[in-house]
Amino acid sequence: MVEDRNHLGKIKTTNRVEVIGNGLIDIPMLQLLKPDGSEHETAQLPEIDQTLALKIHDTMEYIRILDERMVAAQRQGRISFYLASTGEEAAAVASAAALSPNDMIMSQYREQGALAFRGYTTDQFMNQMFSNKADPNKGRQMPIHYGDKALNFMTISSPLGTQIPQASGYAYGQKMAGNDAITICYFGEGAASEGDFHAGVNMAAVLNCPVIFFCRNNGYAISTPSEEQFAGDGIASRGIGYGVKTIRVDGNDPLAVFAATQEARRIALAEMCPVLIEAMTYRLAAHSTSDDPTGYRSRDEEDKWRAKDPIARMANWLTHKGWFDEKQNKAKVDKARQDVLAALKVSETVPICGIEEIVEDVYDSVPWHLQDQLTSLKAHIKQYPKKYPKTSGSVR
Repeated sequence: MVEDRNHLGKIKTTNRVEVIGNGLIDIPMLQLLKPDGSEHETAQLPEIDQTLALKIHDTMEYIRILDERMVAAQRQGRISFYLASTGEEAAAVASAAALSPNDMIMSQYREQGALAFRGYTTDQFMNQMFSNKADPNKGRQMPIHYGDKALNFMTISSPLGTQIPQASGYAYGQKMAGNDAITICYFGEGAASEGDFHAGVNMAAVLNCPVIFFCRNNGYAISTPSEEQFAGDGIASRGIGYGVKTIRVDGNDPLAVFAATQEARRIALAEMCPVLIEAMTYRLAAHSTSDDPTGYRSRDEEDKWRAKDPIARMANWLTHKGWFDEKQNKAKVDKARQDVLAALKVSETVPICGIEEIVEDVYDSVPWHLQDQLTSLKAHIKQYPKKYPKTSGSVR
């Protein structure tokens, strides 16, 4: 017999017109450390030891070094494209630190810090960006579109938001399999304007999927500021609207991000439900190497956010704890710079994959239509060899 349902069961009645205005619900932002790295007097700090705290700091610093070097490499024409995470390092690194290695990460394209925290090496970063033979993806992805099965890091897709419903589906599979793991899905507030966001979050809410939707609200969707994207209270209010447990956190406060993600993971796993985290941060870098932010924001605005630098904030807190040695840190920074530069020089000399590999690994045998396209591509490259200097020498 079909069960009787009442979709009005939790709705209160009123006898007069009541209009719910924007801002009726005040969503607070979790902050444990002040911009200068000192603790708020009433802050409830997460349990974190010196080793983990230093790993969070060191990974953030490493990523900033990697970003600076690879932006320069793109300007020199050594790679085609890059996306830096300058100013947003805490959002990716500190959240990844709160996860289990078994948790699946579905990223957008500014979470290289999460991948580095899990152990992705400098050589692996370089091989992917140079699309050489040592790249497991065989050069089929744009630079910074990483993926690593061993580290439970799903390969990145360029189209915005595609990973959001995929994360809901993957988390549903984890739940059905009885796995002691969740999925975390990163995206920006601009991607939250895509239809995939609404479909994915609603799916997770209805099916009770153990997934963390982690939104980096960095103020801009390329050149469009957040106030021109939406009139509501950020992205956190959307989680509440879909019936999803929600946390808003200072994305430049590594300890707050760590604590928020730790609690979100606990809830998602214990209650088998989604949790949305909105990390309020700022993109100090350009959107990508194809972007010039001077056309849509001021230097003064950027300088105000530089004062909230998550790396400096973490270093100051570590110093207050007696866990930070400036001399040792300088040595680590110098070594990281040397390692990044050395790996870059090696990776750019590794040959690229053969042209035939474009059509492999999908079908058991290459179908006729792909073979025809490959033949046409080879003919085109032979006709214009100077336009394809890396490829023309290997085309037969």
